[in-house]
Amino acid sequence: MTIRTLRTTVLATSLMALGLAGCSQYVKKTDFNTAIQQLQQKQQDQQQQIDSIKQQMQSQFSKYDAQITAMQGRVSVDTVAHFAFNSATLNDQDKPALQNFAETMSKYHPNAMITVEGFTDPAGSRGYNKHLGMERAKAVRDFLVSSGLNADMVRAVSYGEDANRQVAKGASHDRGADNRRVSLTVDSTGTGAMASAAP
Repeated sequence: MTIRTLRTTVLATSLMALGLAGCSQYVKKTDFNTAIQQLQQKQQDQQQQIDSIKQQMQSQFSKYDAQITAMQGRVSVDTVAHFAFNSATLNDQDKPALQNFAETMSKYHPNAMITVEGFTDPAGSRGYNKHLGMERAKAVRDFLVSSGLNADMVRAVSYGEDANRQVAKGASHDRGADNRRVSLTVDSTGTGAMASAAP
């Protein structure tokens, strides 16, 4: 056997071994279909939990001036708290709605991840507004935690004066009250969340 024939044989054997090894990585169609069905069921379960949260929030917030929307697997409760110009002090009139939110979530969805989003009107510098939005978000986060939510499941973010998120585009001072707000987003229902409806 020549060296060339030996090299060809070794190369062919190596390629065949690699091909067989690659075949062992293929997934059977039945296993693939089962995995897809499990993912679809998990997605349906999560959507049911999101729908349940949306219904609970609509029921709880029907007496408040809050807008409830469900989007891409999340529930947003908009304009739950408003702030005076250049202030991060939570108003007393907003506390009952926030307390209802905290009680509902801790009772029915204790493992849900919640994002508190702070906003400002466009008066002031972008950096200052980012900071002020964060202070507003923290004020609401702290109130929610003091009302029973798990601190590890509530996070605060600031969008400041972000033009895409302004309610009244470009409005500030007296006309910008709707921009000086905090909104809540339920980002995930958590692994142990209960989907039962609130009474």
